[in-house]
Parts: sequence; structure tokens; C-alpha cells
Amino acid sequence: MDAADTVQRAGWWERLGAGISRRPAVAAAAATGVLAVLTLGLLGDTDSLAQTDRFITTPESVAGQQLIAEHFPERGGLALTVLARSEFRAEVLRAVRADPGIGFAEEGRVGPEYAEISAIPVDAPDSAAEYATIERLRGTLPGVGPGTLIGGASAANLDVDHAAERDHWMVLPLVLVAVTAILGLLLRSIVAPLGLVLTVVLSFGSALGASVFVFEHVFGFHGLDSSLITMTFLFLVALGVDYNIFLMSRAREEASRYGTRDGMLRSLSVTGGVITSAGVVLAATFAVLMTLPLVAMVQVGFTVAFGVLLDTLLVRSVLVPALTLLAGDRVWWPSKPARPERDSVPVELEQEPSRA
Repeated sequence: MDAADTVQRAGWWERLGAGISRRPAVAAAAATGVLAVLTLGLLGDTDSLAQTDRFITTPESVAGQQLIAEHFPERGGLALTVLARSEFRAEVLRAVRADPGIGFAEEGRVGPEYAEISAIPVDAPDSAAEYATIERLRGTLPGVGPGTLIGGASAANLDVDHAAERDHWMVLPLVLVAVTAILGLLLRSIVAPLGLVLTVVLSFGSALGASVFVFEHVFGFHGLDSSLITMTFLFLVALGVDYNIFLMSRAREEASRYGTRDGMLRSLSVTGGVITSAGVVLAATFAVLMTLPLVAMVQVGFTVAFGVLLDTLLVRSVLVPALTLLAGDRVWWPSKPARPERDSVPVELEQEPSRA
């Protein structure tokens, strides 16, 4: 890359910073508005992805399950395996057959301690009705035969969904607390880390919302993979905070010499091209996952790629600088406001000689 290209790139980021600095409130409102609109996609189909919908094409196993549901509608679900103590197997079998959600049940292998009962639900695999049947049996059968357990593919998927929901409420807050603490130590501030974490969370919600809309209305997917939210959250929060660290750590360094306003503009001018290039490369890398035949991989690849681009091109380039300019020296609280070593010189004026 020659000197002319470097100057041209720096000039673009300088012009962007100058535009944001003239109307930071408008820039912040516009960026936030775009992100808020994208989050509306979360109102779409966010149910868990069924087993029969996990492939881009229709494999033989799914085609077989569809034939079974077509020709035996009263036994449309996947077989459940009920393990009951041998002395209670007759009572448990009667209770399973009496459940309205079971279309067929028969006794299988019998051992000295446990007996196996195969039960086929009447509802489609991984449907809300089938899950309700599993939950109902898990609530009633232990009372008929103590120690009774229910397994099978659908039961396992139900357990995975419960574990994923638990992870959402445990892992996500822990990640945010850890990231906020690290940012606080790095920037020696409370306001800046809180603001940065909020922008990253908003960026994640927007990326997920837009992805849900695309999955439902463009790709035709029926629900989300149970691990999608946790996985994409970890990726996008880590990457978004990483890029903001580059931007804000340089801004703090420059602010000690030129003040918060010019320090932010200088940081945007210097780091803009590098961070954006890294974001584009990373987004393209994750987009490769969309070539795989699994819906889960396509969803992860699209969500992370779109989220990285959104964070790189809008949040880090517009929203964070605008909010920093609006907050001024208060962004470094409780640290003392930056004191320029000399009079602040506008970025565009000081860089002018280099363009000759």
C-alpha cells in the first residue's frame, strides 16, 4: 500500500469523525435507531429447532420419519424409552398407555432390576405437545413406580433446551460482569466500560434479531438451534469488546495530550482502517460456515458474520465515538478529566500537511 492510499484512508476516517463531532447527538440517535429496528426481528420464530429441521436438505432418516407420520398419524412422535423398576413394570406400563399423549406402548427387555417400556407419542417430534407429554409422564410415573426414568431422542432434546435456557441466565451475565471488570481496569473508568458493554449488548440483540428475520423469511428455517444464543453471544461480545478496546485505549492515550474530543477523533482516524479490515476478514471467515449442510452451522455463521460487520461498521465507527463525544471528560469518571498538554489542534488541520 503506497502513501497516497494511506492518506486517502486516513482522510476518510477523519471526515467521518468530523461529521460525527458536528452532530454527535444525531449520530448516536440514528445509530441507536437502526439497531433498535433490527432487534424487532426477535419477535419472529425463536422456538427451538426440531430434529427433522436440522439439515439443509432432507436426509433419509427425516424422509423416513415423515413417511411414518403420514401413514401412522396416531404414532407421529419418536419412540420414548421408559425405564421402570422390574417390580413396578406392569403398573408403569398401564400408566403410560393411559396417558392421552401416547399412541402406543409395549414392554421390552426385562432385567433383574429394570424393565424397558417403549412408548410412541401421538404428536410430532420436538413439538410443544410432545414435550408436554414427556413433562407430564416425568411428573406422574415416579409416583406409580419410584425411580422411573424417561429417555429417548425427544426427551434428550428437551433436556438440552432446558440446559441452554439455564445457560442463558447464568453464562451471559457472568461474561458481562467479567468483561466490564476488565474494561474498568484497562480504562481506569466506570462510565466508559458500562457504556461499551451496553453498546455491545445492543449490537448483539440487533444481530440476533436481524438473523432471526432472515432465517424465517429468507432461508425458511423453523426455529433456532438451542446453542445459538450462547455461542453467538460469546463470539460477538468478545469480538466487539476487543475492537472497542483498541479504539478506547488509544482514545484515552490521545486524550491525555489533546483532550477527550480530539483524542476520540484521533483514535478513530488511526484505528478505523485496521479494525474495519480485521472485522471484514473475520466476518468472511465465519460466513464460510454457511456452506455446511447443517442448519445450526449456517445460523452461527450468518449471525456472527452479520454481527461482526454491524459492530465494526456502525457501533464502533459511529455509536461509540458519538457517545464519547457527548459524554466528554465524564466518560473517564472517576478518573480525573484529561488535561491536554497543549492547546487542542483539530485533527483535520494537523493532518493537512501530510496530504501535500
